[in-house]
Amino acid sequence: MTRDDEPGGAVPLLADQPAADARPVLDAVAVDLAATRIRSDLAVEAAGIGTFDWDLETGSLVWDDRLRELFGYAEGEFDETIEAFRARLHPDDVDRVDAALLGAVERCGEYEAEYRVVRPSGDVRWVEARGRALAGPSGRAARLIGAAYDTTVMREGETRVGRVLESMTTSFFSLDRRWRFSYVNAEAERVLGRTREELLGGVIWDLFPAAVGSEFERAYRAAMASSTPTSFEAYYPAPLDAWFEVRAWPDPDGLSVYFHDVSARRAADQQLERAMERSSLLVEVASELAGTLDAEEAVARLARLVVPTLAQWCIVTLVDDVGSRPGMPRVRDVGWWHEDEARRADVGRYAAHRLGRLGDHSLVHEALTAGTPSVVRGGVTELIGDMLGPGEARDVLDELAPTDVVVLPLRARGRVLGVLSLYDVAGRRQRDPAGLEADLRTATDVAARAGLALDNARLYEQQRRVAEGLQRSLLTEPPRVEGLQIAVRYQPAAEAARVGGDWYDVFRVRPGVLGLVIGDVVGHDIEAAAAMGQARALLRGIAATTGGGPADLLSRLDTALRTLEIDLTATVLVAEIEHRGAGEGAVLRWSSAGHPTPLVLDPGGEVRDLGEAPGVSPDLLLGIDPLRTRSQHAAVLAPGSTLLLFTDGLVERRGERYSLGVARLATELGALAGTDLETLCDELLARVLPDRPGDDVAVAAVRLTAPAPG
Repeated sequence: MTRDDEPGGAVPLLADQPAADARPVLDAVAVDLAATRIRSDLAVEAAGIGTFDWDLETGSLVWDDRLRELFGYAEGEFDETIEAFRARLHPDDVDRVDAALLGAVERCGEYEAEYRVVRPSGDVRWVEARGRALAGPSGRAARLIGAAYDTTVMREGETRVGRVLESMTTSFFSLDRRWRFSYVNAEAERVLGRTREELLGGVIWDLFPAAVGSEFERAYRAAMASSTPTSFEAYYPAPLDAWFEVRAWPDPDGLSVYFHDVSARRAADQQLERAMERSSLLVEVASELAGTLDAEEAVARLARLVVPTLAQWCIVTLVDDVGSRPGMPRVRDVGWWHEDEARRADVGRYAAHRLGRLGDHSLVHEALTAGTPSVVRGGVTELIGDMLGPGEARDVLDELAPTDVVVLPLRARGRVLGVLSLYDVAGRRQRDPAGLEADLRTATDVAARAGLALDNARLYEQQRRVAEGLQRSLLTEPPRVEGLQIAVRYQPAAEAARVGGDWYDVFRVRPGVLGLVIGDVVGHDIEAAAAMGQARALLRGIAATTGGGPADLLSRLDTALRTLEIDLTATVLVAEIEHRGAGEGAVLRWSSAGHPTPLVLDPGGEVRDLGEAPGVSPDLLLGIDPLRTRSQHAAVLAPGSTLLLFTDGLVERRGERYSLGVARLATELGALAGTDLETLCDELLARVLPDRPGDDVAVAAVRLTAPAPG
């Protein structure tokens, strides 16, 4: 047996010393050292301290011979499982030991337990075990390493503690009141990169000068001064270049310090945290971009989303459809952001002046024309500054002083719609090249999603214009009828995909009778608008040729849709007003195919819901069963009354009962009594509809002219 860490190289121990004629006689110092080591080994062996190493992933529990003997297992009998360990525990101690092990694994922390071992002979021994759970790459505990020893016959103080410390894989040292090393275990020697001879008696601040002024000094001095234990994590620079988890306990003699290198765990935690940040960013980008169909609003939000996860600051540029020509895109900066609130105004100034100064060889122009990304990892301020030339844009750029830039085209369906410029990306990952590459991949994904969202927004806007144009072309102005005032309104939904299903129509049915129609085709797109046009035209033709009442018109329309194989489902209300003459009021007759019933504002300001009259209930929607008999209802309208027909987009709200919407409309209608009919319609829409309606709305209002005074 030799001791390799002794001064002068390997020194043979006394037990292995060769004959005097083969080797020179060891000097007195070496003999003393060798003797000390032998005495230490004999003491450890006598104390019966054993070590264990439990691999939590494979389940393998490795014991040394001492621990095996302590538990009464013969050589080859212990099968290296946790069950074999439990088999020797006293039944009363099993749950307590299991709890201690589980707690250490869950916390990835210390394990300490004292328990009884029942050996095959029936002999019961007390054992004290200490250990620590070590984190694997995932950050969860992967191994539990420690030591156990027989405490049946207690041995005093330092010998027992020293044995435990030497057996543990956790580094340990103690400092006296003058900050000198008084004890260092073997693991501490290894981690600190110094031998005990170099450390013992030395002042910690002299041997490790980087600790001065750091968290290490602050925590150690605070613990010593307050006699209060402390724990913390801190980084020590080269030559150690590692993160340590430290626990320090003060005592009358000084400070005891346990520490463990957690660099791998922290690196894994940081990688996991960064991966979660990137995943969260992609989810947020998808959510934000899907939350609006306004092209500029959707993409301008990108700047705030990607900062600071991917860059210190960012500018978003869009291509204008108007004014752009092949090879000469017309662009605008629509969004920018800086992680430092104080610098955001500077980025805004730079964005306001830079595009007019950048030439055809700029990174932005190359991204727009070639559709390829650019990554410049150094000298960006000088590179872009030379393109800008003298002026305010150059001055602001010098103040912002970017070191690197990533310029990504926003592409979709074969064309470039904009550019995402990320500044100071690499500076955030100086010690993490893999993290930088992952950030760049995430930025590319963000740009691709933004390009697709931008293209979708523009396509939806085109669809909106087409659908709304078709819709409005079919909604003609109402006729002029003596004794009646008529007002109509149509308001499309805020989203293009919701346009197209609602309509109104007002026409003469026969002499003295005015026909009113309001409907809502199921579906909200150009097809719905086209289907609405077909239904409107059919209903007008049937009304003009048959002269039937509202219920008859709906039945004939339902039959015609089935006969002509027009795939349409809609709610429709058909009404007719037979005007009796000035001052005599009118008779209202109506039939509803699943459509909201009208409201009537009486001359005195009272509002009636005709759907609440006895025996009134809506029939089936159109397109369900054309053979079903439809009902017809009637009501008398006094002179000065106002009849209001509307589609459900005016009253329905997500998460709200329909009746509440109708009640809100009735309240606002009553509040507008006395106003002229055009103002009444405008005010109703302004008061009842939200800022961004989720559905299109059609309204038709008819007021019976009140007789002149006298």
